[in-house]
Amino acid sequence: MSHAGPFAAALPREAAAAEYRRGALLVTGATMVWSSAGLLQRWADTDPWTTLFWRSVFAAVFLLGYLAARDGRAMPQSFRRLGWVGVAMALCFAASMICFINALSMTTVAAVIVFQAAAPLFAAALAWLALKERVSPAKLVAILVTVVGVLVMVSGTREAGRQWGDVLSALMSLTFAGTVVLARVRPDVPTTESSCLAVLIVAVASLPFAQMVVPAHDMALLAVFGFGQMGLALIMFTTGVRLIPSADAGLISVLESVLAPVWVWLVFDENPDRNTLIGGAIVVAAVLIAASRDRRV
Repeated sequence: MSHAGPFAAALPREAAAAEYRRGALLVTGATMVWSSAGLLQRWADTDPWTTLFWRSVFAAVFLLGYLAARDGRAMPQSFRRLGWVGVAMALCFAASMICFINALSMTTVAAVIVFQAAAPLFAAALAWLALKERVSPAKLVAILVTVVGVLVMVSGTREAGRQWGDVLSALMSLTFAGTVVLARVRPDVPTTESSCLAVLIVAVASLPFAQMVVPAHDMALLAVFGFGQMGLALIMFTTGVRLIPSADAGLISVLESVLAPVWVWLVFDENPDRNTLIGGAIVVAAVLIAASRDRRV
């Protein structure tokens, strides 16, 4: 028997464990960075359309620079691989971002993040309706529980502004779910290129309503918003999610739902109302249970 036998068996396991750790750290880092969105939006003294424009411009510069460094002269070919599905993904993602930033200006960060957390379950429902994908009984229950949680949350909303914020949050979640479902239609679509196209679409759509002259302090925050919170976190997530099971990535991503309201509460003393807390807890519990069940399958 060869003496290399035990080491030959151990090395792949060690390599797989190291790959898993790297993937989990990347997804965790991206999730923590994404959780700062509400904080940055509250800090920047700019209207939603100005925030959207400059955030998207900085994110596009970052993503285009990354793609140029990664692909070189082959970068145009990567964009040509998008096809109609990739363009549709970009349009859905762009609509989701527009709804997200506008919703943050109308309602609490906690309320917006609850709808965002529900997006994977909405995606499962859309995939069942549009693609006839099988939905497990556990996930079906989780979807129904999520709907109950959302209804509990919005039932306490009486202010007109808050109601529109909830509507935009729901549209944000549904359009992001559409992005996920389209990605399942064509798994070979390059996601970074699609995301880059999405931020370019947002920049063009928000340009007519945005302010071109922004104070230096706010411009610095918007640069962090675009370069780091959007661009860098997106690359970290798309790189990390390839190294770990999707159910594990879903579980880690729930961390954003917990951290985002905490940052705003600590810095701005923004307290969500009781219905938001109860409904949010129901939604997060449903997402966690669904992701845990997927992990065991």
